[in-house]
Amino acid sequence: MSSTETPATPVDHELSWPDPCEIAGTVRLVAPDGSRLSEDAVALSGHAVYAAAAARTTPDELRAMYRDMVLVRAFDREATSLQRQGELGLWPECRGQEAAQIGSAHALRPRDHVFPSYREHGVAHVRGLDLREILHLFRGTEHGGWDPTAHGFHIYTLVIGSHTLHATGYAMGIQRDGDVGTGTDRDRAVVAYFGDGATAQGDVNEALVFAATTNAPVVFFCQNNHWAISAPTTVQTTVPLVERGAGFGVPSIRVDGNDVVAVKAVTEAALERARSGGGPTFIEAVTYRMGAHTTSDDPTRYRERAEEDAWSQRDPIERLGALLRAEGLVDDAFFAGIDADATELTAGVRAYCRSLTPPPAESMFDHVYAAQHTLVDEERAWYGQYASSFEQAAAGS
Repeated sequence: MSSTETPATPVDHELSWPDPCEIAGTVRLVAPDGSRLSEDAVALSGHAVYAAAAARTTPDELRAMYRDMVLVRAFDREATSLQRQGELGLWPECRGQEAAQIGSAHALRPRDHVFPSYREHGVAHVRGLDLREILHLFRGTEHGGWDPTAHGFHIYTLVIGSHTLHATGYAMGIQRDGDVGTGTDRDRAVVAYFGDGATAQGDVNEALVFAATTNAPVVFFCQNNHWAISAPTTVQTTVPLVERGAGFGVPSIRVDGNDVVAVKAVTEAALERARSGGGPTFIEAVTYRMGAHTTSDDPTRYRERAEEDAWSQRDPIERLGALLRAEGLVDDAFFAGIDADATELTAGVRAYCRSLTPPPAESMFDHVYAAQHTLVDEERAWYGQYASSFEQAAAGS
């Protein structure tokens, strides 16, 4: 689906599948058809503070978020194709979750730090990471692929939920550095991204305990995409995930994760609370994984087509495109320009991916520790002798 086609197609909002964002307490500012909710409706739901924050989002910011969402989806689609063609070992799609990722990332400041799982391609893009660098990990040429400090964006963590402890520890560290509650630009915060399935992991629950008891400046951003591989959310929890935070004493909020305007407003508030010394917040962003869990998975084996069709009508990119159209903030040239940018991006991604070659095997010993380590030196020397034995054997044969 191209961005040019998106806003021209009327959004059918007569949905046949229940909309979980219609549950009371869920923050929604823009309806699935791209229309803003009225002030009265928002005030009645008790979310006027978020509507006020959203009103400060400029047309340039709305256009920028739309562009980011389209480019990330184009990159995601291209990476999926590359895996199907054997160029990548694996790929985790983020299709459908662009609003949750782009909206929350636009709420970040340069000094904030992000701990992603392995699907946050949209956040990486907004943090200034060249998306092609993500391919190193999934082509198997590097363990990480980028400098976390340069972008305030940690390397991907494939072990489910473990990075929430890293994020909490990092937040406790900046708290002790005095980077919280000064009321200046020095203040900063941490965000940990994870999925609904991770909330059942012990690491996530331990992280919430530490964050609450130390008042750590961390935002737990849970993307509830409704499926932990093949297990639906309904078999993972008997209560809405947002209620998990209260049990730990962490203020929590539920937001329509396909409404990029609401996501940005909610995340801005949570980050400001963390930076000012107010402590952690748990955000449940209700979204949908439109693709597979990874390219090793076949979602047609465990979910219904009607469900996928219903969520396709709540597409976050279509929603923002419709809003931009309705408010007269864009024209056809805007969409055509983004299409051209997406085409150029994907062409570059394919060429870049195919140019990646494995590094020397000895590089596995690099960066094991920050400082030189005797055991690692011994293992490096042993491997060198082992590898050279094959060359010697070949020379003697």
